[in-house]
Amino acid sequence: MKINWTTKLQYFLQTLVFCVLVAAIQYAFQSDRSFEIPLVYSLFIGGLTWALVDFGRHLFASSREDGWPEGPAGLLLPLVGVLGAYVLGTLAGDGWFGWSTWSSRAPTHWRLTLLVSVLASGSGTFYFYTKNKRSYLESKMAEARQHAHEARLKLLESQLEPHMLFNTLANLQALIGTDPQHAQEMLNHLIAYLRATLRASRAPMHPLQNEFDRLRDYLEIMSIRMGPRLRYTLDLPSHLTQVQVPTLLLQPLVENAIKHGLEPKVQGGSITVLARQRGKQITLTVHDTGVGLQQNCTGEDGFGLAQVRERLSAIYGDQGAIELVADDTDSTRASVTFPFKI
Repeated sequence: MKINWTTKLQYFLQTLVFCVLVAAIQYAFQSDRSFEIPLVYSLFIGGLTWALVDFGRHLFASSREDGWPEGPAGLLLPLVGVLGAYVLGTLAGDGWFGWSTWSSRAPTHWRLTLLVSVLASGSGTFYFYTKNKRSYLESKMAEARQHAHEARLKLLESQLEPHMLFNTLANLQALIGTDPQHAQEMLNHLIAYLRATLRASRAPMHPLQNEFDRLRDYLEIMSIRMGPRLRYTLDLPSHLTQVQVPTLLLQPLVENAIKHGLEPKVQGGSITVLARQRGKQITLTVHDTGVGLQQNCTGEDGFGLAQVRERLSAIYGDQGAIELVADDTDSTRASVTFPFKI
């Protein structure tokens, strides 16, 4: 188990404060003697208790995961540490003042000091034990949330990939019988798209340039099917090409724009995909000049938008947002916003 020296220092300083408080309590009940006496003994005994217990726990292999030994060692360590620290701390205090606690004082006195030391040191040990245990449990909870987060993203990606693939294969099937040459061109773009998809599937995030490249292949496929009814523009500034984004983030928005915006319109229309930086936020916009949002009654609840919303929430939490608005009667704009990361 790797030692966190910053945490050790924090625990040591907290121990010193606790020792001063214990000395102050003792002095309040025995104000006939100097405050230096309980303070010195408290610092020696408390400091040694902290050192023996906090460093001693690293000697046990069973403490490697959660920081505390398992089984009998977990009970014996604080007991031996407290008693050992009392003996050594008392000897150190005796050396400081030049007397012997056990020979020069009544048995009831050092028994009382032993009781006070055991109670104070035991309380301090229990405090640090519960604090360390809480930190361990919080780290395990954070790890569990991270695993759940990754599993959720994988599920969303596994839903998106077949959805896009089935749509494209259906388009290809419809074109094979009517225009084999264009069907071959579509197949070439599909192969390029799937090759890029395979590379992207190895990581949940990839550069924005890769996302735009995949969109270009997809839009080329759709251009072959729709002909002059589909026109598109991809606008990606050079300084944003390496921004990390979730894979297949824009694909569902472009699919929705074609399916619900352009395909129902006889003369078709255009799609513009652009990326912009606004402060520490990135906004990606898909704008189409199709039938408009008023006639697109299924757009808000469509599969693609729901999946994009889920993925933004899973990755960015409240910092990720999606917006679907009608710019005018025959155009729709879908925008996603999330923090800027390289």
